[in-house]
Amino acid sequence: MDTSNEEKTLTPELTEKLRRLEEILKAMDSVAVAYSAGVDSTFLLYMAHRVLGSQVLAITAVSPLFPENEGADAAAFTEEHGILHHVISFQPLGLPCFEENPPDRCYYCKTALFNEIRWIAEEACYAYVAEGTNMDDLGDYRPGLRAIEELKIRSPLREAGLTKSDIRILSKHFGLSTWDKPSFACLASRFPYGDAITEEKLAMVGQAEAYLASLGLRQYRVRIHDLIARIEVEPPELERLAKPEIRGPLAEKLQSLGFRYVTLDLTGYRTGSMNLPEGANS
Repeated sequence: MDTSNEEKTLTPELTEKLRRLEEILKAMDSVAVAYSAGVDSTFLLYMAHRVLGSQVLAITAVSPLFPENEGADAAAFTEEHGILHHVISFQPLGLPCFEENPPDRCYYCKTALFNEIRWIAEEACYAYVAEGTNMDDLGDYRPGLRAIEELKIRSPLREAGLTKSDIRILSKHFGLSTWDKPSFACLASRFPYGDAITEEKLAMVGQAEAYLASLGLRQYRVRIHDLIARIEVEPPELERLAKPEIRGPLAEKLQSLGFRYVTLDLTGYRTGSMNLPEGANS
């Protein structure tokens, strides 16, 4: 497909990265994309479909680790673009090494998940499985990347040298609504390492964050410390949440979900706050 007109608004460096990505995808012939409906996997799926057409399969895992709206977004996007979409049920809470929540829990989770995705891809005769890791992810503590490497899962965005900022720019360039979608990490990242992860507490966190979303917030986390909710929002939103008309109903809502205490972190939202002084959740 001729993209010369579309690429006029891109910098030469970004145009070259895009060309590199297209070449990587074209060489795959067929690919199953692990699709979460986030910024990175949406762009990867869009580009894979743009380059390979019907030789692309999107695979989405439905799990207690992810809000229900993410699954709905995945279904809507694949339907809109005519992409074959396979949904699987994934239950990592059955993995002892995950439930116990060690610092490398993501390794065990990703190993189980991508083993299942790879099996589906192989049964359907797709040549590769791909996921949305980008260059910025390499500077973070992400034990799940070890599983991806061991299972020989491809990361085309990283292979093309694309950063998160690049992906947002290109997503906007191609008219994808996810270009400014807030970053999201699985709900297990709200737990301090060593604290057991349970379905009940995952649901508490998920519902608490859904309430924050209903207030119009874009970037937020509800970190759980036993039965304490530590809310992180971007610093400009701190004063708003402290207003009595918002603070009161917010505390009542989270307490109704099972939290005993509700706190507002004055430092504000930041990645890695559950990792001090070790590792990196986001």
